[in-house]
Amino acid sequence: MQSAAWAGSESDVRSSESAISVFMRGRVDAHAPLQSWKNGNCGYSRSMAARDGDGWIECACGSKHWGKHGAAGLLIIRDGAIFLQHRAPWVHNGDTWGIPGGARDSHESIIDGAMREAVEETGINPADLQAVHTFTDDHNGWSYSTVIALANENLEGHELNDESHEVRWVKFDDVTRLPLHPSFAKSWPLLRQRINDVITPA
Repeated sequence: MQSAAWAGSESDVRSSESAISVFMRGRVDAHAPLQSWKNGNCGYSRSMAARDGDGWIECACGSKHWGKHGAAGLLIIRDGAIFLQHRAPWVHNGDTWGIPGGARDSHESIIDGAMREAVEETGINPADLQAVHTFTDDHNGWSYSTVIALANENLEGHELNDESHEVRWVKFDDVTRLPLHPSFAKSWPLLRQRINDVITPA
């Protein structure tokens, strides 16, 4: 999961022109594909395709980011809360809270990469989710996309590998009370606004 920056962009944006607003360097992309992981786990197995995304790159912004082809994460919401992951102390920016995610492989879409990482790290069932929006932080050569998805009452998740210390549902207003991954902390105000647009579209 070693994500070093965050972002997001897409939705079923037809409900509102505001979903195409531009925030700082983040942008809303109304055309990112959402359908590819609707059916079950969609074969998110490491053995099914080459894993060529892991690795650090030097970004034009002056920072190093994880993911040779960019990275993606899954922000799951249900009943006024989001599903957060407590990152293990040994990972980059460890012992902080964020969303499951990580490096995308060259053959993966944003949705596929975000979903695969979340399945590997927390064991969620994609069939229990509906993707509604994607927000992308584009660094002109590297990007992190956050897929916002609505969970039904059946969705469950657990810490499945050594990158996760704990997973927890956290109410929107309590998110900033936790020690957040620095880049997620920076993106959270924009993501919260996107969530508000999704839940109560203009």
